[in-house]
Amino acid sequence: MATPNTTLALLLTLILFITSAKAAYNVLDYGAKPNGKIDSAKPFLAAWAAACRSPSPATVHVPSGRFLLNKLAFQGPCRSPRINFRIFGTLVAPSYTVIGTASQWILFSKVDGLSINGGIIDGQATTLWACKLLAGIKNCPRGAPSLWFSKTTNLFINGLISIRSELAHIVLSNCEGVTFRNVKISAAGNSPNTDGVHVYMSKGVTITGSTIKTGDDCISIGPGSSNLWIEGVFCGPGHGISIGSLGKSLREPGVQNVTVRSVTFSGTQNGVRIKTWARPSYGFVQGIVFENIVMRNVQNPIVIDQDYCPNNRNCPGQQSGIKISNVKYKNIKGTSATPIAVKLDCSRTDPCIGISLQDIKLTYKKKAALSYCRNADGGAAGIVIPRSCL
Repeated sequence: MATPNTTLALLLTLILFITSAKAAYNVLDYGAKPNGKIDSAKPFLAAWAAACRSPSPATVHVPSGRFLLNKLAFQGPCRSPRINFRIFGTLVAPSYTVIGTASQWILFSKVDGLSINGGIIDGQATTLWACKLLAGIKNCPRGAPSLWFSKTTNLFINGLISIRSELAHIVLSNCEGVTFRNVKISAAGNSPNTDGVHVYMSKGVTITGSTIKTGDDCISIGPGSSNLWIEGVFCGPGHGISIGSLGKSLREPGVQNVTVRSVTFSGTQNGVRIKTWARPSYGFVQGIVFENIVMRNVQNPIVIDQDYCPNNRNCPGQQSGIKISNVKYKNIKGTSATPIAVKLDCSRTDPCIGISLQDIKLTYKKKAALSYCRNADGGAAGIVIPRSCL
């Protein structure tokens, strides 16, 4: 005979089983069509709404197939403490003429405890890239980033593949506690403005074990970002990993505590870069570490550019007000595609301070490369090739 305690335990187990069974929401059950031709945005939103209302952890299940999705927003906050977006198929963007002037294609906003596992995000932007390359960026639609996370906390992305984005593949804005693992991003090397991951106003972001091939920055770090850890990333083609551009506005939050380590750059325009506008600003960059990095035929392996002034508009003759301090370059080796492998071009009014070079070996055409410093102060340790100009 069952005791009251065992009966209660069995009842609780049954309730948990029933609850967990109901907490899986298949987009096909809400009318999604895996043929890549019929817009499935409404079924996806219906499955999301059900998962969001769940009192227990929930899963939105996307089976194999191609799902055409018009622009859509998955909104929180949610009742469910955790939502797993499990993708086995491909999410396909409509024509850029359908997305129009949208800020993004797919948005997740104000969600806590979200995970996205697997799947392919296809922005189908080849035609838009061709327009921009042939007619010029100003003569074509702007396009939209593929995946945007806003005010999202405790976010985990694993095994996601993003291809052919119109603009940035993934954007983090005002997020906290984010982990990217085994993410693959791919766009043509000449695709305009297709940053891999863009981070701004966010903190506690970790990106590991990922491959990013794109036409702009592999990872770009904007104002108000802190406590970033980037490790085990392959970058190329692309413009490298950039802190900036910063200082476009006068009152702008700074960037601090960023570590980039065990990264390989191959055939990129830049390696590790800090870029600021040549304009007055109260912003700053501090506590940055670049270490254990391999450069393969990189045009600008190590670069600080505080003289950024595109098209010489609204900044000629001015100096950057961004204060750069405590930046460490350690164990960086490989080849430069240009004679100057280390370029530290800092502001005359706010020079860089606390710059550290340690165990650097960068060559150009099998010879020691060159270095260039302006308004940069710091020191060197170990073997440093090219010879330190600090």
